[in-house]
Amino acid sequence: MSVWNYVVTAHKPTSVSHSCVGNFTSPNQLNLIIAKCTRIEIHLLTPQGLQPMLDVPIYGRIATIELFRPHNETQDFLFIATERYKFCVLQWDAEKSELLTRAMGDVSDRIGRPTDNGQIGIIDPDCRLIGLHLYDGLFKVIPFDNKGQLKEAFNIRLEELQVLDIKFLHGCVKPTIVVLYQDNKDARHVKTYEVALKDKDFVEGPWSQNNLDNGAGLLIPVPAPLGGVIIIGEETIVYCNANATFKAIPIKQSIIRAYGRVDPDGSRYLLGDNTGTLHLLVLTHERERVTGLKVEYLGETSIASSISYLDNGVVYVGSRFGDSQLVKLNLQADASGSFVEVLERYVNLGPIVDFCVVDLDRQGQGQVVTCSGAFKDGSLRVVRNGIGINEQASVELQGIKGLWSLKSSFNDPYDMYLVVSFISETRFLAMNIEDELEETEIEGFDAQTQTLFCQNAINDHLIQVTANSVRLVSCTSRELVDQWNAPAGFSVNVASANASQVLLATGGGHLVYLEIRDAKLVEVKHAQLEHEISCLDLNPIGNNPQYSSLAAVGMWTDISVRIFSLPDLELIRKENLGGEIVPRSVLLCTLEGVSYLLCALGDGNLFSFLLNACTGELTDRKKVSLGTQPISLRTFSSKGTTHVFASSDRPTVIYSSNKKLLYSNVNLKEVNHMCPFNTAAFPDSLAIAKEGELSIGTIDDIQKLHIRTIPLNEQARRICHQEQSRTLAFCSFKYNQTSMEESETHYIRLLDHQTFEFLSTYPLDQYECGCSIISCSFADDNNVYYCVGTAYVIPEENEPTKGRILVFAVEDGRLQLIVEKETKGAVYSLNAFNGKLLAAINQKIQLYKWMLRDDGSHELQSECGHHGHILALYTQTRGDFIVVGDLMKSISLLVYKHEESAIEERARDYNANWMTAVEMLDDEAYIGAENSYNLFTVRKNSDAATDDERARLEVVGEYHLGEFVNRFRHGSLVMRLPDSEIGQIPTVIFGTINGVIGIIASLPHDQYVFLEKLQSTLVKFIKGVGNLSHEQWRSFHNDKKTAEARNFLDGDLIESFLDLSRSKMEEVSKAMGVPVEELSKRVEELTRLH
Repeated sequence: MSVWNYVVTAHKPTSVSHSCVGNFTSPNQLNLIIAKCTRIEIHLLTPQGLQPMLDVPIYGRIATIELFRPHNETQDFLFIATERYKFCVLQWDAEKSELLTRAMGDVSDRIGRPTDNGQIGIIDPDCRLIGLHLYDGLFKVIPFDNKGQLKEAFNIRLEELQVLDIKFLHGCVKPTIVVLYQDNKDARHVKTYEVALKDKDFVEGPWSQNNLDNGAGLLIPVPAPLGGVIIIGEETIVYCNANATFKAIPIKQSIIRAYGRVDPDGSRYLLGDNTGTLHLLVLTHERERVTGLKVEYLGETSIASSISYLDNGVVYVGSRFGDSQLVKLNLQADASGSFVEVLERYVNLGPIVDFCVVDLDRQGQGQVVTCSGAFKDGSLRVVRNGIGINEQASVELQGIKGLWSLKSSFNDPYDMYLVVSFISETRFLAMNIEDELEETEIEGFDAQTQTLFCQNAINDHLIQVTANSVRLVSCTSRELVDQWNAPAGFSVNVASANASQVLLATGGGHLVYLEIRDAKLVEVKHAQLEHEISCLDLNPIGNNPQYSSLAAVGMWTDISVRIFSLPDLELIRKENLGGEIVPRSVLLCTLEGVSYLLCALGDGNLFSFLLNACTGELTDRKKVSLGTQPISLRTFSSKGTTHVFASSDRPTVIYSSNKKLLYSNVNLKEVNHMCPFNTAAFPDSLAIAKEGELSIGTIDDIQKLHIRTIPLNEQARRICHQEQSRTLAFCSFKYNQTSMEESETHYIRLLDHQTFEFLSTYPLDQYECGCSIISCSFADDNNVYYCVGTAYVIPEENEPTKGRILVFAVEDGRLQLIVEKETKGAVYSLNAFNGKLLAAINQKIQLYKWMLRDDGSHELQSECGHHGHILALYTQTRGDFIVVGDLMKSISLLVYKHEESAIEERARDYNANWMTAVEMLDDEAYIGAENSYNLFTVRKNSDAATDDERARLEVVGEYHLGEFVNRFRHGSLVMRLPDSEIGQIPTVIFGTINGVIGIIASLPHDQYVFLEKLQSTLVKFIKGVGNLSHEQWRSFHNDKKTAEARNFLDGDLIESFLDLSRSKMEEVSKAMGVPVEELSKRVEELTRLH
């Protein structure tokens, strides 16, 4: 039964709703604060660009954020209000690098009609009060006392019911608001009010302005000394103030919703409109008196939802509909007349209107192809888990036992040689003038034996370690300079070296330490250990990159890892790993300034420790399972940052983000050996030895999900994959804006599913738009078809009265129309159904069969249908069962009767839910998402006693996701390994308006019970930002009811256990009565779901 569900985010929200700039983390640091619906990000402005400092979830959907500075404070505070009427004031704690809650509360009223135009939250420039407009006809005031603390809130009646915008005016003796509103004749006006805090009432303000532009929608208050307000309309921009100054300027018709102030005195503003055009508005003024307005075109950006001017002409443009951008405003225009130069793009998947899961490698690991963005910023995004290695060159070679890269001289920026070791020989490859790898000789090296280690050494030397010797060779002459031979009767088993030191083990537990001094190999120290040595490392992690004062040694027999000091080989620390499996690879490394010891075992498990580089102390032991075969570890660098590559049957890149180790799988099957190979022709590349081949590849950006963008410059609405024709098809539309009117043209487009190149386009009729698309085949016909459902959206009609079903075949990479069928409404949904086609048309479910005509052509013939919906928007089928998601009547279950060839209703959920997506988790349980951002599951009561109960779908799970879900699809973002218990858990992927990709996993009951206990324990230890309650946030909530979450778990909260400090983990483990190791292991397994 799929009633116990675990909900987790695979891709965080990327849609930016708000941003603001101020001195938040310290008085002299400039911060950019970005709100992404349910998350807050804090960035620091540095000469190198934006540096992320914090990214935290908020237990609420952010409605407004504002920075403000109370009296006697040296830095700004952050005010956040959520859509469910909670607010908090946050301050930065520099010592702990976290957010402190200064104040929080609930500002909801028992009665009141929520505003149509969204919440407004504003702060008086002199910090006397916070003003909120949450319900029609009410203005809520939270006053500050003279110490900057918040006092009791109260409401003031506001006569204007249709408020469009409210702002505080600057430079007023009493706090004064300016209100932009619409009267009942649809005319728009501006009014001002003084807030009398003592009387808790409004006093008529100093001025008002009637009959503005009909499209006026935004107020910009101008700072003192100029004061006053700018009113942005669709055709005019107006400035007015208390001294009856009135200036107006006409603009080209546009809708402007985003602005950013450039100068502190408010003489210049950036304006962003709904087509992604950026303008500069200039207030010309003489001696504190505004004399006029000017608007100048700057260039194109993403469609802005927020604009924050940072410094030196650099601007952050936050977007809901496209990628957010960091842009530079140049003084001179470029060739196309634009002053805007894009410095950086921040990928945004939102709004995900639809997506499909494509498993190209047939390994059970899906790539998600989304319809993302809106208007001109529309795109397809290909999202896959893990890091991609893009192969540049490869050659067949059997039996590779090791790989090392060498430079031609110590200070050369690029690698020259690739040393490839085999069981009884070593071969040397080098880059020639044509940038090809060819075989070469290094005379001083022994090529007739297996190499155990190779390294560039100081003073332009090369080191080669083999079973019987260590050889020091000159880079310039390539001749042997010095040699250390293994004692008689002993041979070297394992070795490691850096630029000035060599450490090796000969049989019988002998550990030998050599140093390179004046072109000589000097044996400095020898130690006899009680067990055989299995692996070694002396990668320098201290201040000196050429010399290590620590060595890591892995042992047989007692299964331990030991830290020795150099040069005296004193044992500093011994850590028993437990179990029977020998450590196969150890590595000392520094990632993001933190030193680690990594120790990999022969069964694919990896231990990580925090390492104190001075004392050799090991702390914070953690264990993860990366694969099932022995692992070998190597460091490499990409874009100037060090990472670790773990070669095994499931190759993994280990990297650090926010000082935490993350593991990302690599898109290669099995890797035996890897070494960095950074050449002029292939910079930052890796040499990789797989079974039977050697390849050179470059690596993608290091991140958990890899996202590829196919820009469309139009908006994709529905997408579908067809494996047989190796194509994707999608419905899209393009906005055409001419000076007079705007129109849309709709298309069906066909793409190659691997290269994503456009193959074919089928234009739809005027007013016709694509509503649904599937790939299916019909009974008694071996061909596979794309079926598209459309609607004619005629401006005069409330509801479409006409649509079409189009059946296409892909022939020679083109869309060929085979059959078209007219319908009496919009075809909202299509499903393949037992060799027939099931369509949801307005309020009816209709079944069509595929008929062969006498002339050999086909047609769709109506077989039966089912009425009784308001609008049947979403359908899913399984066997003979049909689940319908209705516009406002929740979920119903229909069944197709073969004998009568009829569809009838079996059961329904009697709650009033406005549905946004449905999916069948299994035969019995169905999941739905509704428009108040909730998820719920229903179950059919087939074994209930009475007909009445059987006709009711019982609600078994409820949860507030806080995201608007547009689509569920069965599938997985990660490789499913049949050997792990996680591999058996069914998952559903969902996509949302804010660009979230999430996973819903249906857990076995015992696992659910265990995790539920862990979740309720974690809630006590992990406090929400602003002390917002997790329980309230996750409770199912819409206009009709609020109910506690049940049978859903918050995976994001559970997985944040892994981010806790060791001491916090131990507290949780004590409260649970389960050892930390086991908790970590169970939570880590869950992270494998995504």
